[in-house]
Order: sequence, then structure tokens, then C-alpha cells
Amino acid sequence: MMSVTLKLRQTLARSVGLRRLYSTAPESLPLKGIRVLDMTRVLAGPYCTQILGDLGADVIKVEHPVRGDDTRAWGPPYAKYVDESRGPGESAYYLCVNRNKKSIGLSFQHKSGVEILHRLAKECDVLVENYLPGSLKKYNMDYETLRRINPKLIYASITGYGQTGPYSNRAGYDVMVEAEFGLMHITGARDGDPVKVGVAVTDLTTGLYTSNAVMAALLARMRTGQGQHIDACLSDCQVATLANIASSALISGEKDSGRWGTAHPSIVPYRSYQTLDGDILFGGGNDRLFGVLCDRIGHPEWKTDPRFVTNSDRVKNRQVIDDLIEEKVKQKTTQEWLDILEGSGMPYAAVNDIQGTLNHSHGESRHPSCRYLPSTNHPRYTVQARGMVTEVDHPDCGPIKLINTPIKYSQATPGVRTPPPTLGQHTDEILGEMLDYHPDDIARLKQDGVVS
Repeated sequence: MMSVTLKLRQTLARSVGLRRLYSTAPESLPLKGIRVLDMTRVLAGPYCTQILGDLGADVIKVEHPVRGDDTRAWGPPYAKYVDESRGPGESAYYLCVNRNKKSIGLSFQHKSGVEILHRLAKECDVLVENYLPGSLKKYNMDYETLRRINPKLIYASITGYGQTGPYSNRAGYDVMVEAEFGLMHITGARDGDPVKVGVAVTDLTTGLYTSNAVMAALLARMRTGQGQHIDACLSDCQVATLANIASSALISGEKDSGRWGTAHPSIVPYRSYQTLDGDILFGGGNDRLFGVLCDRIGHPEWKTDPRFVTNSDRVKNRQVIDDLIEEKVKQKTTQEWLDILEGSGMPYAAVNDIQGTLNHSHGESRHPSCRYLPSTNHPRYTVQARGMVTEVDHPDCGPIKLINTPIKYSQATPGVRTPPPTLGQHTDEILGEMLDYHPDDIARLKQDGVVS
């Protein structure tokens, strides 16, 4: 039987190891001291855990010891390695949702791998996974098993269709859920085919909902002392984010009005129009704003035209007024119209491409969370769009640019503390410092293919 002294020594070693292992989160961050075991891959799960990491949680990303997260192979583009002989680099897709994490390459096909995961689960506050329902039970990594090891554990499962229901055993992919649960039907040109949203928005909203649920469960645990199982899925989150469209269908009982492109079913003008060199969007949300638009584009007579006097009139004559506006707007460049409308009070916006967005000059940020001093501990910010683009030093790729966390706090500075990890970058650190494995034991685990 292990002596009390040895137990105490190991406990102290683990405590010291934890303090050494997690030293990047400032005390002011809301989730400082919360430990997350991240058993997710691709997008919805990693997006959830990245949000938790941005807020100060210590995230341990568990990856397959050879291939890692699936998205490591999803390229080009890649951030090139400084030493190009090592391969193409780190995939941009992987880099977008894995900052502020530590990576352990681990196979739970081995009994020793499951033992490591059990020890990690005992030390963590939260576990997030996105395997098919029941898949982890055969590895003794299901919620019922782990709650016996750690009753305070918050265990979040992200799936395509949930833990129950006829579709529960189907793999879930963003585009399939967009199609099956309404989003694709309401997206696209009025007379065109249904199209998917340009980014995997259902994955992202599911990650957002799940991160919110995890934080709510942490608050509940403060009262009850108990963890719980969170069942999150793409299909439910997609239905929830139909928002006013779903509400209108439920209340009216009528068939929805389908796709509207950039237009609005109940407001005119409220859509994008072609300019000489691009597109611009106008939002004439009331009769006064329509009048402002008429004056600025040089047709004040439209304000008194019986076809356009009220919004109801304009909706009835949508095609006529839209054609008139577009004919006029096509005569100047987007920038010329932006200059003409500046200060008018009329809602308007250029339709920017992605590079235009990332280089958008939203003005120098005055918020303290966007003002990091130049040091090795703080990312360098490009002063665009309120500090939303940041540069961080990657251990193998050198300086890389990443999107920053979007929420600003008056008493905290969430952001990119550490770059997305390379595969297994922290295996030795996690095993040795957190779990107190001897170097010889770690070497043996590597030799057996349990970790990398």
C-alpha cells in the first residue's frame, strides 16, 4: 500500500506541475484556473474549446498520435515551416480554431492511453468531445464512467443530431444540417437555387452554444458541487438560429417566403446594388431614410412619387424602385457612393471581400484590450477592425496572423496568448509536469505508440 508520505509527495508534485504547466493566463481572465480536456476535432468542438481558452481556461487538446486533428491535413493554404524540408507547414484551417491550447498526441486504443485520459479527466473541470453517441463507452470514456472518477466533471458532447432520436447515430456535417434544417432553403438569390452559407455557420453556432452551456454548468456547479452531461448538436442549434423566420412560420402557420438574397421581404429599399466596380448595400428602414437616399443619389422626386411614398407602396413596387436605384448606382464607383453617403444617417455599407474585411480600417482601437505592450507574452496587433487581426510567433512557422477574440472586457484582456500547438508539442510537459510520469515511463509510452 502506498505510504501517506508518498501520496502527499505525489499530490504536491502534481500541484506544482499544474502551476508550472499553466502559466500563460493572466489572473484577470474569467476562466483562469478552469481546466478543459478537449477531445474534439474539425470545427464545432475546437471552436467551443478555443472560446474557453481565450477566456483563460487551460485547454489540453487530445489528438491522434500520428495524424492529429483531421484539419491538420486540410490544405492548402498552409503557414509554411521555417524549415521547409519538414513539409508544407501548418494548415490555415487548423490554425483558425486551436490557439490557446496544449497538444498531447495520444491513442486511447491502448489501455495505457485510457489510463492517462482517466487521470486527466480527474484533474479537469470540463471535458468536450464530438464522437458519435456511445462511441467512447467501449474505451471507458463515457460520461457515466468518468462521473465516478470525477463527480464534478462537466462533460459536453457535440454531435450532429443529439444523444437521442432517430438520427442520433448519423454523423453530422454542417452542410447536411444546413440543408435538412431550413437554412439552405432561405439562403440564395430570390429566383436561384438554395446555397450553403459561405462559412460553416452551423458548426460555429453549435460551438458558441456549447461554450455558453459549459460556462452555465460551471456556475451551477458552484451552487451544487456537481458536474453534469451537456447534450449539444448541430441540428438543434440550427433550428434555434432560424430565429424570426421560424417564429413567423409558427405564428402564421403559413409557408415561408423562401430566399431573398440580400433583400428584405418587408422593407424596400433594403438590399445590395451594383456599382461601377462592385456592390453597395442600402438599408432604407423607414420613409425618412428613403428620403435621405433619394436626396443623396440625386432623385428627390422619388420621395413624392405615389408608387414610393410609403414603405408599403415600395414593397408593392419593389422591382420598379430597385431597378431605378440600381441604374443610378451603376454610374459611380463604390467608394464614390461611400463618400456621397458619409454623414447622411443612412445605413449603407460596401460589400467587401475577405481581404477587404481583414484590412478594413475601422479606426484605431481605443479599447485597453487591444493595447498590448510589445513583449514575448503578448501578441502584436495590427490596428484594424478594433484589433481583430493579431500576429503571434509560432514555434515552427515564425510570425503568423490570426483572428483575435471579438469580445472586449473592461477588467480583462482575452486574446491569443499562445499559438495553435504543433502535434504532440506538449506531450512530455503534460505527462511529466501534470501527471508526474517519470521520463523513462514517457519514453516507454512513446515506444509503444501510446503517445507522441
